[in-house]
Amino acid sequence: MATSQTVEQKTLVNYRVEDGVAILEMSDPPANTYTYEMMQQLDACILAARMDESVHVIVLRGGGEKFFSAGASIPMLNRVDPQFKYYFCLHANETLSRLEQTPKLVIAALNGHTVGGGLEIAMACDIRIAKKEGGKIGLPEVNLGVLPGTGGTQRMLRIIGRARAMELMTTGRTFSFEEALEFGLIHYIYEKETFWDDVMAYARQFCPPNKASRAVGRIKRAVVSGSEVPFQEALAIERELQQLLFTSEDAKEGIAAYVGKRQASFKGK
Repeated sequence: MATSQTVEQKTLVNYRVEDGVAILEMSDPPANTYTYEMMQQLDACILAARMDESVHVIVLRGGGEKFFSAGASIPMLNRVDPQFKYYFCLHANETLSRLEQTPKLVIAALNGHTVGGGLEIAMACDIRIAKKEGGKIGLPEVNLGVLPGTGGTQRMLRIIGRARAMELMTTGRTFSFEEALEFGLIHYIYEKETFWDDVMAYARQFCPPNKASRAVGRIKRAVVSGSEVPFQEALAIERELQQLLFTSEDAKEGIAAYVGKRQASFKGK
């Protein structure tokens, strides 16, 4: 029987834009575990940031102070049948591929524990910045009798190499952000007292007028797409992207500023 009331969907990903930076916050306490509904919302937010010309950088973080994300919701996976699990992983993979392919720099702000599918999300980002003494990181899926099935096996080996990735995934151990920094799994560790301010300051350096954000985005496209094809095809992608940049306002400004021995002021155009 139809009613006049509609059930509002819970907001699981908060979205806002500050000074050219889109902030996507996964928010499902206590551990920001993701469900099909969260992935739908994350996908919509990624698309919104991609299409918004005022957005130059994307920052992804977890709500609260203790977790970036503990990965997929185990109670949800325990309730559903194997076919749904398969399609859930497929949809999650599509969402993370969209994040990886978006031609804007994506920064993961690891403000707390980042394990399982949470680390798989972070590895689909371009830069990973962690909070000092903020928590543990790792892919412990083997302890559940499964593998890191949201791109984890492939992204980890590409980031830190086959031998190290194999050891970490087969033991399933979690480790500190400091150890992850040594492996090259994360890029920086910032002090916890000023973590968020420092992350935002880092992100804003890639926004106009500081950087030609289209050039940043196309560097990303050249690296991501080029790494997936033979070398000569990768060079062709690079040439095409360079040609597009040569016609941009920012390229004209950058070259003119260099010739005039002044600081360039980019517009992201």
